[in-house]
Amino acid sequence: MRIGIVAAIVFASSTLLLGCGKSESQGSTTKTANASQPFADATITDAGKQRWARTCAMCHVRGEGGAPKIGDSAAWAPRLAQGEAVLLEHTVNGFGNMPPLGYCMDCEREDLRAFIHFMATGAGA
Repeated sequence: MRIGIVAAIVFASSTLLLGCGKSESQGSTTKTANASQPFADATITDAGKQRWARTCAMCHVRGEGGAPKIGDSAAWAPRLAQGEAVLLEHTVNGFGNMPPLGYCMDCEREDLRAFIHFMATGAGA
């Protein structure tokens, strides 16, 4: 129950903050650029890799619970085809066997974008 409340607060806060300071033209340009290659502009830092190792790696290294493995382009392709908005919604709220935020309660939306790009491209494999 507590995780659900924290996830809801994080999601609501992230959603509200994403709209701050962006004009409509800036937002649509970003969406157009990412439509062909979701998360292509996301980068992971060394600190991000450490955070990823404590959270996402628990399932995505071995494919626990049906999680797509890092670098498995066949498993990631249908997920990426849904687009960034859907994949981020599933990541933030949880989907199937994936818990909300992938147990990374201190992750920001940009962290999650970087983690998804990192795993989908096999950058760390």
